[in-house]
Amino acid sequence: MESAAVTNKAGSAAVGLQNFAGNGDRKRLTGTAVKAVLRLIDIWGGSNAEGAALLGVSESTWDRIKAGKWDGTLSQDQLTRASALIGVFKGLHLLFADDMADRWPRLENRAPVFDRKSPIEAMIEGGIPRMLETRQYVDALRGGF
Repeated sequence: MESAAVTNKAGSAAVGLQNFAGNGDRKRLTGTAVKAVLRLIDIWGGSNAEGAALLGVSESTWDRIKAGKWDGTLSQDQLTRASALIGVFKGLHLLFADDMADRWPRLENRAPVFDRKSPIEAMIEGGIPRMLETRQYVDALRGGF
């Protein structure tokens, strides 16, 4: 997802930060984000309920998205969720050279951030904060932090 300039507290433009606040940015990014999340949920073997919970939409909206019958715009929170999921997916594929990248999100994990749950379960339970922690955890495992 591309970066956009935003204004910081001092009133200066800070380049490189994306906050998904602008309606134009959200409209522009929604299609790509939706396609990516649909694909990664499918690859991870996620159910409709899991996909809907991870993206932060109702199951009926998820069904319309999957069927290509949804023309909405993702909210700032939903794009943040999509960005975190895409980052986890990408990080796992950089970390693992085999099918573990696609199996890992469903495996029970003993790391404190997951508390013996699978990363998918933990992210659903913990919402955006846990999704961002999961992305940071994967990045740290691969030496990105």
